[in-house]
Amino acid sequence: MEDELGSSATYRPQGAERSLDEYAKLDAEDASLAKWKASLGITNDAAAIIHDSSRDDKVLIDAIELRTPGREPIRIDLSTADKVAALRKSPFAIKEGIPYRLAVVFRLQRGVVSGLRYVQVVKRLGVTVDRTEEMMGSYGPAADPYTKVFTEEEAPSGLMARGKYECRSRFIDDDGHCHLDLDWALTITKSWP
Repeated sequence: MEDELGSSATYRPQGAERSLDEYAKLDAEDASLAKWKASLGITNDAAAIIHDSSRDDKVLIDAIELRTPGREPIRIDLSTADKVAALRKSPFAIKEGIPYRLAVVFRLQRGVVSGLRYVQVVKRLGVTVDRTEEMMGSYGPAADPYTKVFTEEEAPSGLMARGKYECRSRFIDDDGHCHLDLDWALTITKSWP
């Protein structure tokens, strides 16, 4: 799955990564740029937003949710390394043929992230059956978590579609940093468990 998880984005960053203070001071007299920086959370006090002082990460992925009409979301907690490691051993089940949306709940600290993307490869019996790449956007530190809801998709259906699927997902930014790489599994069933 390694090669399949590379991003298809063609953007390559031009220049060195900057700190929040450098961004805040950059072109401070430009009103439209100041408004754009504020929308990303680039303010004079943004550097003070630290959600987890034990982690140097900029992006903290808290959870992925599977949202389906008429049901409570299935929430997959990704807030600790132990929970991420246990995810592959505990596949969750979804009903065949249902429309669904993935939603990611995440927080930012220590800097701006540009061009954050979610890349996922799904395999069944070792054969790639789906590859998804969703642009999440650019974000700066904020006190409250962000939630990004992806495009609606439909679960496969039919006798041949039922069974276990192995998935690998990554959160990658324009600078090539991988903020989370996780293996997980799901099972397509005839009806809800």
